Amino acid sequence: MSKKTKTPDPIPASFSLLTEFDVHLFKTGKHYKLYDKLGAHRVSHEGQEGTYFAVWAPNAVAISVIGNFNAWKDGQHKLFARWDESGIWEGFFSDISHGEAYKYAIHSNSGEYLEKADPFATFAEMPPMTASIVWAPKFEWKDETWLNERKASAGKPKPYSVYEVHYGSWRRKIEEGDRSLTYPEMAIELVNYVKDMQFTHVEFLPLMEHPFYGSWGYQLTGYFAPTSRYGSPEDFMYLIDSFHRADIGVLLDWVPSHFPGDAHGLFNFDGTHLYEHADPRKGFHPDWKSYIFNYGRSEVRSFLISNAVYWLDKFHIDGLRVDAVASMLYLDYSRKAGEWIPNDHGGNENIEAITFLKEMNEVVYAAFPDAVTIAEESTSWTGVSRPTYIGGLGFGQKWMMGWMHDTLQYFKHEPIHRKYHQNEITFSIMYAFTENFMLPLSHDEVVHGKGSLIGRMPGDEWQRFANLRLMFTYMFAHPGTKLLFMGGEFAQSSEWNHEKSLDWHLLAYDVHKGIQQLVRDLNQFYRNEPALYQHQFEQKGFSWVDYDDRENSVMVFQRQGEGKENVLIIVCNFTPETRRHYRVGVPYRGNWKEVFNSDQKKYAGSGVLNEGTLLTSPVKYHGRDYSISLTLPPLGISILRLEKEISEFDLNDLGT
Repeated sequence: MSKKTKTPDPIPASFSLLTEFDVHLFKTGKHYKLYDKLGAHRVSHEGQEGTYFAVWAPNAVAISVIGNFNAWKDGQHKLFARWDESGIWEGFFSDISHGEAYKYAIHSNSGEYLEKADPFATFAEMPPMTASIVWAPKFEWKDETWLNERKASAGKPKPYSVYEVHYGSWRRKIEEGDRSLTYPEMAIELVNYVKDMQFTHVEFLPLMEHPFYGSWGYQLTGYFAPTSRYGSPEDFMYLIDSFHRADIGVLLDWVPSHFPGDAHGLFNFDGTHLYEHADPRKGFHPDWKSYIFNYGRSEVRSFLISNAVYWLDKFHIDGLRVDAVASMLYLDYSRKAGEWIPNDHGGNENIEAITFLKEMNEVVYAAFPDAVTIAEESTSWTGVSRPTYIGGLGFGQKWMMGWMHDTLQYFKHEPIHRKYHQNEITFSIMYAFTENFMLPLSHDEVVHGKGSLIGRMPGDEWQRFANLRLMFTYMFAHPGTKLLFMGGEFAQSSEWNHEKSLDWHLLAYDVHKGIQQLVRDLNQFYRNEPALYQHQFEQKGFSWVDYDDRENSVMVFQRQGEGKENVLIIVCNFTPETRRHYRVGVPYRGNWKEVFNSDQKKYAGSGVLNEGTLLTSPVKYHGRDYSISLTLPPLGISILRLEKEISEFDLNDLGT
């Protein structure tokens, strides 16, 4: 076939990347690398280089590929329906090359004519344009050291501190037309920043292709394509590779819960409700005005699970944060009576979605046991982060939404009233070890009129910043992994706006710079203290010393790693009163030392510290045989570590 031929005939469908076994797996929902088979693939056939296309559209009567190569005319590059009733159409064309924009022109059996982007496209035109692009990414990875270490440390306790980023508004080039940074630019600026701030991971709000920027990426049309707004797929690979070479993990926000109704997207793909439920009581999401995947359809499960695997496989990412899991689990989520259909047992559980989530997690962890899946799940569903073989959903971690809500609610109270709300700040420990929890102060807490974190702290300027330092330190001392949305780490004063850069100019002020230094030091402290992460999901890693000093609004607890050398006592003072000679029970006799204090002057605090050695007294306190007396900083936390244990033998030697 000559490349000069204007309207070449497709090579017969006997040529295919799909085997009978591929089709069997696809139709049974068990094909987990469907991205290697469907979509556009650069291949060589009978000595000719060209592009093979395969698309699932069982209710089509004719499909062709349209693009600049045929002046976007339907019918010139026809696909053939496979003989096996799989609903897959395919064809090979030697005159469609790398970099060509294309769509599928679909004639449905209902008479509709549709022009659709490729669900498996690996690249897309920059919005508002909507075509897919033939693309075969070629990239030489250099992150072997990171991946080998990730594999070697799989299953071992480790610090996990995540910096959550909305890519387009982290930092913008104001002098260049107020544009976002490209992937290669972020590979320098963001990587260096996250490294300097000592976070262990970065998490991006969805970076898959999405037509509406204002959706923050949560309304996807290109599930297999990193957004072209910031560069090519290779550029995005370079960004991930750069993070890994800086010893920083990368998590992606993933949205298997719903998709938008854009004309070029998955909705009504072949003139029927192919990917979504036909009945709006199951297939339409009232909150987001979007469409819900039909998890009971085998081909849809193959699509979604393949997509989860794709980002781990082809882009080397370290985990997926799964959005809106609660909306998937319940058939009546955000619905009134009569607006939903009960399951076969009469309940409100979405059995098909539950089965899908379990299978997705099983597949991901089987292929990538060193990766992680994290559920954003806001209800009391049992076992979200427990293995599927004991009835759980199989996630690695779950956002601790109750902790987030109670903590922010508590800190809104003026300190003089906090003694009446002590249960709000202590309640989280009642259920802290029922899941593998991540503590999120995410983007959801600084939008929709909620204001910034610093804006929600009470008091004058000094108290507001002291409260924020106190809250962040409490967060890092509390059991569980950590997540902080960008801007919070330097006390962004305005509510987050996805159209604007963060207010980096605030770092010219000591109070903002002090918060940034605190977060940097907390990350470093968390990394260096096994007591804070060795048992962060287990009851044995935490014990109360005193949760009932309501009058003083003081809370004391112990974090425990392996061995006596990995014990920390955390003393929290939730009022602006400096409390001197405050006695705290400790588990061991000896020399204790203050190893962290949120009131240090380098954090723009008042500098009320416990310097030198704190020697235990034989005074029994808080149910313990020994105690120490210390000064509690105002609106601050003091963290103590045993520096040297003193035994009876040591005391006798000293003549004590």
